[in-house]
Amino acid sequence: MSVTIYHNPDCGTSRNTLAMIRASGETPVVIEYLKTPPSRETLRALIAAMGIAPRALLRRKGTPFEALGLDDPALDDEALLDAMMAHPILIERPIVATERGVALCRPSEKVLGLLAHPVASFTKEDGEVVGVPGASA
Repeated sequence: MSVTIYHNPDCGTSRNTLAMIRASGETPVVIEYLKTPPSRETLRALIAAMGIAPRALLRRKGTPFEALGLDDPALDDEALLDAMMAHPILIERPIVATERGVALCRPSEKVLGLLAHPVASFTKEDGEVVGVPGASA
């Protein structure tokens, strides 16, 4: 199974998601999206595959969201995509794409539903234990 994660190594949720993918036996393609942002077409395709609007993928915390006035409901999808292209930090993370679908994995355990053989139990960095009932160990 092909697994791609749009990852930020400084983000605990992203690190936990990546660790769950690896613990499930997958070797993902890891794209550090702040270093290698997705193209506009790729970002548009990911948003469509997730079935969300671009506004739902905007990260607010620790970004120029407010300074850019991105909370303005009059801004259309193209303007929001423009902002994400100019400032990739505005793209919420982690996004995971597999043959089973694409999801914004917040919380990180959302990734388990995208994996062919999800780990049965996983302990996150903060000590929280998550898993999928009936998943293989």
